[in-house]
Amino acid sequence: MIFTITSEQDGRTVLSFLKSTLKISRSALARLKRNEHGILANGKHVTVRYILRENDLLFIDEKDSEEDCNEAIAPVDLPINVIYENSDIMIVDKPPNMPTHPSHGHTDDTLANAVAYINKERNTPAKFRPIGRLDRNTSGLSLIARHSISASYLFYARQKGLIHKKYIAILCGKIESDGNFHTISTYMKREEESVILRCVGSSEEEGAYLAVTHWRLLFSCDEISIVEAIPETGRTHQLRVHFAYIGHSILGDDIYGSPSEHISRHALHAAFLSIPMPYSTEQISFTAPPPEDMIKATRSICGQDLESIFLSKFNK
Repeated sequence: MIFTITSEQDGRTVLSFLKSTLKISRSALARLKRNEHGILANGKHVTVRYILRENDLLFIDEKDSEEDCNEAIAPVDLPINVIYENSDIMIVDKPPNMPTHPSHGHTDDTLANAVAYINKERNTPAKFRPIGRLDRNTSGLSLIARHSISASYLFYARQKGLIHKKYIAILCGKIESDGNFHTISTYMKREEESVILRCVGSSEEEGAYLAVTHWRLLFSCDEISIVEAIPETGRTHQLRVHFAYIGHSILGDDIYGSPSEHISRHALHAAFLSIPMPYSTEQISFTAPPPEDMIKATRSICGQDLESIFLSKFNK
């Protein structure tokens, strides 16, 4: 990537530019320093102590080397819907029942495998860098950094609360609500003797962290309620635990609720994503309508069209 130095940036060191403008991480900075062509000013190799001048052309090598790439992730041609991509990021509408990372029992059916296949077909090797991770059974918008520089920027943006996600969920039972936003605020912790399960705890308990969820009702009938949910914090299983905590577990959640004959997974979908474009003040947003299994479940239970509810009421 090439940057033209502005008058406001005149007199800065390369290190200052990398930290203030690109929000570069220590590991990405170390990789650039090891690369003899990692940082060039006007076509010549410079160190991070170089003083930048207006109209300098600063080249930063963002491409991963073969050594950087994780060869353990096998490229597999899997059906994924790429919503948007450029040289810095990729936005994918992850289907349900697809893990994000390979793990025991899931070595060739993950989002990482699918992205590795796309990179192989384009002959653009790249390490898999998801910014946040959806559960295997949660569908929806997933953000992937295409290289270490954009990953540094996006991790910084997430820490600063500049990345926003909204979900649509089908909950068990009828909720009486005015349609305004309500808040669930608890402390959450890991269940004792479990590496997976989470539960509500108290602020005094070791390993308990504040978890905050905002939600509002979009539709309800006797059997189910459809809500828009915004996690202010990003705790593992937060929405699943929080809705179970208020007595309305997510439909089909076999861990925090119960299985459902209407859907084979928990009915939770990341439907909205807003991010700052790397190295820019521009905020861009993406939307992904709920998938077919959630649409069919809603129609089967109460005869309603979930897609119409989503289009008319979600994020309004």
